[in-house]
Amino acid sequence: MKRTFLATACFALLLAQAPGALADIRLSDTIPIGPQVKVGKLPNGLTYYIQKNGRPEKKLELRLVVKAGSILEDDDQQGLAHFLEHLAFNGSAHFKPHELTDYLQSIGVKIGADLNATTSFDETVYMLPIPTDKPDNIDKGFQVLEDWAHGLTLADADIEKERAIVLEEARLGKGAGERMNKIVMPKMFNGSRYAQRLPIGQEAVIKTFKPDVVRRFYRDWYRPDLMAVVIVGDIEPARAEQLVKAHFGAMKNPSPERPRSYAPISARAATEAVVATDKEASGNAVMIRYPVREARERSTFGAYREKLVDLLFSSMLNQRLQELSQQANPPFIGGGSSLGKLTPRYKSYGAAAALGKDGAAPALAALVQENERARQFGFGEAELERSKKNFMRMMERQYNERDKTNSISYVNEYTRNFLEREEIPGIENEYAYARELVPGITLAEVNRYARATIPSNSARLVVYTGSSNGATPTPSPAELLAWVDAAAKAKVTAHEEKQVASSLMAKAPAPGAIVAETADKALGLTTLTLSNGVKVILKPTDFNNDQVFLSASRPGGLTQFAEKDIVNARYASAIVDSMGLNGLSPLDVQKALAGKVAGAGLAIGQYIDSVGGSAGSSDIELMLQMVHLRFTTVRRDEDLYKSYLGKHVEAARNVMAQPAAVFSDALIGTMYKDSPWVARPPRPADFSNLDMDRAIALYKERFASARGMTFVLVGSFDVEKVKPLVATYLASLPTPDLPLAVRDVGVRPVRGVVKREVFSGTEQKSQVAINFSGPAPFSPDEQMRVQALIDVMNLRINDILREKLTLIYSGRMSGSLEKVPYEHYAIGMSLPTGPANVDKTIAAAFAEIAQMKESGPSAADLAKVKQNWIQVHRRALRENAYWLHELQSAVMLGTDPAAILAYEEKVAAITAQDVQAAAARYLDTNNYVQVVLYPEKK
Repeated sequence: MKRTFLATACFALLLAQAPGALADIRLSDTIPIGPQVKVGKLPNGLTYYIQKNGRPEKKLELRLVVKAGSILEDDDQQGLAHFLEHLAFNGSAHFKPHELTDYLQSIGVKIGADLNATTSFDETVYMLPIPTDKPDNIDKGFQVLEDWAHGLTLADADIEKERAIVLEEARLGKGAGERMNKIVMPKMFNGSRYAQRLPIGQEAVIKTFKPDVVRRFYRDWYRPDLMAVVIVGDIEPARAEQLVKAHFGAMKNPSPERPRSYAPISARAATEAVVATDKEASGNAVMIRYPVREARERSTFGAYREKLVDLLFSSMLNQRLQELSQQANPPFIGGGSSLGKLTPRYKSYGAAAALGKDGAAPALAALVQENERARQFGFGEAELERSKKNFMRMMERQYNERDKTNSISYVNEYTRNFLEREEIPGIENEYAYARELVPGITLAEVNRYARATIPSNSARLVVYTGSSNGATPTPSPAELLAWVDAAAKAKVTAHEEKQVASSLMAKAPAPGAIVAETADKALGLTTLTLSNGVKVILKPTDFNNDQVFLSASRPGGLTQFAEKDIVNARYASAIVDSMGLNGLSPLDVQKALAGKVAGAGLAIGQYIDSVGGSAGSSDIELMLQMVHLRFTTVRRDEDLYKSYLGKHVEAARNVMAQPAAVFSDALIGTMYKDSPWVARPPRPADFSNLDMDRAIALYKERFASARGMTFVLVGSFDVEKVKPLVATYLASLPTPDLPLAVRDVGVRPVRGVVKREVFSGTEQKSQVAINFSGPAPFSPDEQMRVQALIDVMNLRINDILREKLTLIYSGRMSGSLEKVPYEHYAIGMSLPTGPANVDKTIAAAFAEIAQMKESGPSAADLAKVKQNWIQVHRRALRENAYWLHELQSAVMLGTDPAAILAYEEKVAAITAQDVQAAAARYLDTNNYVQVVLYPEKK
């Protein structure tokens, strides 16, 4: 996780030695690097970070971080920093084209999900996770990093082939957001070079550049003094350091060397406004960006203290904005503010809001006036105390998980240290520093910071983005400026803080009893039967130190109701949740939970009723209280209902302006013959049928009883300590009779071959969906064979449709076997491409299906899938979320959870013949739905 608050590496030791040690630390002092990581620099300037970490086991996270991105491109290189990132996977000194991905897939690394890279304005980061169960994997992993750093072949043929793939990626990114960005970005960066160097680049350059132009970028900027190697995971630091020196020590910087500078962003001379609209925009929004400032060096205690004050300030202001959004007629759907990074060297404070039915004027007024209120009158002691509690609980959790932190969290932190100069003292020191410092931050200090952060009469940028369909009038830049100016001059009064409850429950319910208990030692489970008939499965783990998950489910869902109640049933749980809990509004609940980590909610799904919750280990009782209250109380609040309704109507207003939504709607409607039981993209008219009292009644109809529920609790807890809580809050739940059988309302996909074309959108973009479905016997083993088919087909889609034919940038098959409401399968292919390539893409997809039916998967492809499954499963066995899902699935499907431990045996048993048979059984070319999206006709 990102650690925002950092402390001195030696601080814990100093604190232990002398209570007053902080007095010896000056704000100008540099915060030393923590002992958990070794940071070094080779003579050629390459930086390295090394940390041994055991979470997950037998895995090493490697990163090559290059301080070079699109901002460094010459005019004839626009887009080539990103293009070069693509070429890193297409041939190098030790890996011919495709050999790298073939090798990594063979050891269980999944392309995209694991192996990936990203290019931004100022950096390019290559991500390489390596399983360490085989010794050679580590050596090869470092070889890959070295090849990326200075061993790419950049052959003419590979460059020519990759053009089409990069252009497809650029095509995928086109749309309303991209078009509006082109208008906003020049103003956002105030004429800076950043506005002219978006990473995706210029299409004309990508189509026509000579190979030597991308080679020039590689030669100029991929050099050791601009690089870092980050190594975290299952490796001894001494060995890692030896490998760094062996693989990168001989690298040389170019001579002559181009200077690596950072493009400046100049201060705005006067307040400006910019308006960007598009007929495909999904919503309307405003933003106010306050003066840009240079990012301070973040390595001192002074910078740390300022950041700490900023986050307390932002937390309090955002809670006020949230309170505004919960009014009956709110000024905006949602709003927020923060001090954000524009580039590694510049940041800017800003506030933004998604607009409601009344448009930009009230939203801008609210944003300006809430900021003015904070500037003029500051905050209250109660607000500050809540923010401190929340912050310290967050820090406590990070400290509690210090030996269970995922390696990815560390590599991200060290990457930010290299790129943004973020401090890395280690959580032990960070927590010690925060515990000493936070209590000393005064309200006067935070209020001074608010005045400095929100200067009056400063030159700002006001941005409006939204739909041009005419449903909401589009303001002019002059109107935006006038509204902001009027709001800034309007008189504001101090914020009024009302008293709120300090707890959710005034009195605990009379407890029930645990009437039976069984143990499964092999799985580490304790199953409790309660006096009200509810069952609870407990699985204590040591996977995390401060994490508990809860779930429960039973047959039910919205299909239990009449067709006329579909809309009210679909939104019932969300409506009830939006109105708060046990007499408290949602915001009051947040305030009551200050310093706590707990949440729980109930949901009415299509065919099930469910419960979900999570908590820190010290807050389990609070989570169970919330579960109990969700079953036994409903808070009715007409103002909050109106707020909920208005937000969702407005959010739905422009949904169907998006080509993706039009396509999804057409696909679902075609597949299921416009059945009202199947959810589709929402429209404003859907909400005209909502009735608050009817939705509450339907919610109560399902959740006035906990009958049939089996709760699963997984995480860091003591069974004996949890039992009394279960008896108090779960055994006391009412359990009157309730229909519990799945009700099949007859939703079935169309049969035969059905084809449809949809026309929407102005960009030259198409989307192909090919969906196979039908009845099929369900079993967990057959589900694995279906998944094997899907994963092998995804390898073929990448290898053939992308890499060989260059028809797509990304595409995939997905699907599953399902048991309810009847046993059936549903498998679909999603293939985004260009309109001119639709027929070729469809033909290629069906050719791969035919090949799979005729010959089955290659031994190599099936081995890649199996190895990935095994690697993922071994890591998942140490994850609470995995056990929660598997145990709850076993309950709902009526299967033996012991299958979790037999997973690798089942994987080994899958054969190429199984996959081939699955292709013949489920990819029936006489029974599928094909929907194709084309641009709208002109």
